[in-house]
Amino acid sequence: MDNNIETIRQWLGTGSINVFGLPFSGKDTVGIRLAETIGARFLSSGLILRAAEKQDQDLLKEMSAGMLADTNKFRAIVLPYLARPDLKDFPLVLSSVGRWEGEEYDVITAANDAGHPIKGAILLNVSEAEVKKRWEDARIIQDRGQREDDRERKVLDTRIEEFISKTMPVIETYRKRGLLIPVTAHGTKDEVFANTMNAILQHIENLKH
Repeated sequence: MDNNIETIRQWLGTGSINVFGLPFSGKDTVGIRLAETIGARFLSSGLILRAAEKQDQDLLKEMSAGMLADTNKFRAIVLPYLARPDLKDFPLVLSSVGRWEGEEYDVITAANDAGHPIKGAILLNVSEAEVKKRWEDARIIQDRGQREDDRERKVLDTRIEEFISKTMPVIETYRKRGLLIPVTAHGTKDEVFANTMNAILQHIENLKH
């Protein structure tokens, strides 16, 4: 595993990997663990925006209903994080930074300008049936901090619709640029993380040919 980690580190440099997937696909779980494993810094647009919504009632209303944040607010609130001086010398693992069609171009530009060019976009592939099962399980064990956007099934349905209509075109942009890294996200957390590491290594290998 150590050789594999070093391979990923050398390939990534101070670049970034963006992680996408349906709600409950494990974006933050995988992203945090990946960052810890390769010595990167983790940035989640969801966490950043949920912190900002405490001072913005309109943003709170949108996100609590399962909708993506207004794209202008995303650009104003989230994009500056990419250029933070304390992150300059580190690779970044991003959790769904730029989820609305059109935002990906701003993310790619901002990341490149900040010295963190996007080297890959992971897509955690999980079925809607599995998403709904994980949502039910999370309601029982309460392991997500009682988030407002986790409370009602209709909100989950809205989040899924937002992903399909607004985020899938973003993912298609990354695919067309040769950056997409699909990962099977069914299974245990350890299995999904192993799948992620293997998929990144395969992506690196594919770039050699």
